[in-house]
Amino acid sequence: MQQDPSLPAEAAIDARDGLYLRQAIAQAERARERGNRPFGAVIVGADGAVLAEAGNANGETGDCTAHAEVSAIRIASPRYPREVLAGATLYSSAEPCVMCAGAIFWSNIGRVVYGIDAVRLRVFRGERADQRDAELSCRDVFAASPHPIECIGPALLQESSASHQGAWKA
Repeated sequence: MQQDPSLPAEAAIDARDGLYLRQAIAQAERARERGNRPFGAVIVGADGAVLAEAGNANGETGDCTAHAEVSAIRIASPRYPREVLAGATLYSSAEPCVMCAGAIFWSNIGRVVYGIDAVRLRVFRGERADQRDAELSCRDVFAASPHPIECIGPALLQESSASHQGAWKA
C-alpha cells in the first residue's frame, strides 16, 4: 500500500519500546471500557521500572485536564525527583496534545514514544467542535524546551488506532 506523503511515517521502535507502548495502548483500552476517551500513558525509568501509568479519566471525573499523560505525571512527579524523570520515557498511546506536551516539559521527562499521531487521530475525532484539538504538534512544544526532549512516533499505528474505532461521536 502506498503511504500518504502528507502523513507522518511510522517510526521503527525496539522491543523495549514496543513492550511499554503496548502497555500504554492497554491503558487506553481500559479507559474506553470505563467510558472515557481511549488514551493511555506509562512512564518508565531509565532502569526499566514503571514509575506511573494512567488512562484518560475525563468521562469519569469531569476533569478536562484528566488526560492520560497529565495523570501519569501527577502520579510520578511527587514520587520521583526531576533528575530521575529526566532519564525516563513517557509512552503514550497517542501523540501528546499541547497541554500534555507542556506537562512533559515541566516534569523534565526526557523522552516520549507515542502511538497514533494527531493527524490520523483527527480523522477519528471528526469535525465536531467539542472533539477538536489545538493543531500544534508535541514536537513544536518540545522544540521550545531549553532541555532536550527526544520524541519518537508515530509507532505501532495499527495497534494504537484500534481503540479509536467507533469511540468518537460522528
